[in-house]
Amino acid sequence: MELLWLAVSTIVIGVFSCVAWFWGSNWLLDRIYPPRGARAGDNIRRAGQIRPWLFLGPAILFLTLYLVYPVLDSFWRSLFNSNGSQFVGADNYIWLMNDAKFRESMLNNMMWLLVVPALSTVFGLIAAQLTDRIKWGNIGKSLIFMPMAISFVGAGVIWKFIYEYRASGETQIGLLNWIVTQFGGEPQIWLTLPVWNNLLLMIVLVWIQTGFAMVILSAALRGIPEETIEAAVLDGASPLQVFFKIKVPQIMGTIAVVWTTITIVVLKVFDIVFVMTNGQWGTQVLANLMYDWMFRGTPDYGRGSAIAIVLMILVTPIMVWNIWNARRELR
Repeated sequence: MELLWLAVSTIVIGVFSCVAWFWGSNWLLDRIYPPRGARAGDNIRRAGQIRPWLFLGPAILFLTLYLVYPVLDSFWRSLFNSNGSQFVGADNYIWLMNDAKFRESMLNNMMWLLVVPALSTVFGLIAAQLTDRIKWGNIGKSLIFMPMAISFVGAGVIWKFIYEYRASGETQIGLLNWIVTQFGGEPQIWLTLPVWNNLLLMIVLVWIQTGFAMVILSAALRGIPEETIEAAVLDGASPLQVFFKIKVPQIMGTIAVVWTTITIVVLKVFDIVFVMTNGQWGTQVLANLMYDWMFRGTPDYGRGSAIAIVLMILVTPIMVWNIWNARRELR
């Protein structure tokens, strides 16, 4: 109950603070530059120049406080030793290049980048096309989108039960091992199998992100002019030809945005790996490795910060390209 009241009070205070800021800043600006009198024209012009910055001010302040400052602080920490008492320069980055776990993490992240965005986008596109053509499509969309409402931790727990192992002869509570034993196979400890365990972890994120891709791509498909589709049908194009040669090319920009958005999520993946394997058995990823060095055992803030900077460097170009492409689509 206390947590509920805390959440409600936080929302109320936040909304009230926003309203008070906007009302109060407008009131003060109108007093400094009153829209009346002999200088009304100049006052309105100056107030119009200042007003957007009053509205953007809190956002810029909090972005600087919670985004820009942590990045600069992390970079500065990455140049020091484990407890920040000695400047070591680029030593932490040199250590990264020679560390086997870091190389494993980079390789696994590359695998995630190749598999998850591709499968999520393809399945989302197929789901968007099929659900728009069937009567119960809205119900289908709801079911496919539902995993998006589940946290990554919750999804990891659900799928960990699906991959659960019990010794041969015991009742299998894991769905995958139950299916295997029904066909006469031996149960496996799936999350310890090299290569396969990474793919099984990727399936969890594909399951979550397919709903996101489906919703965005469904909206894009509905925005395609009917005239182009009707013209293709009149020319004798089959449904597959209409889909691949008419629809897909027209929404390629949206597909690219969906792909890169999921790519950013993949680069930062942490929760699923942390919950299901904790980076063991060859499943380590960059975010989980950063967490291990930063918060586990004897914390090494220098190495943990160096990994965080590498992760940011990998994410930033994709994020910038994604924003640029989204703005181009809006034009």
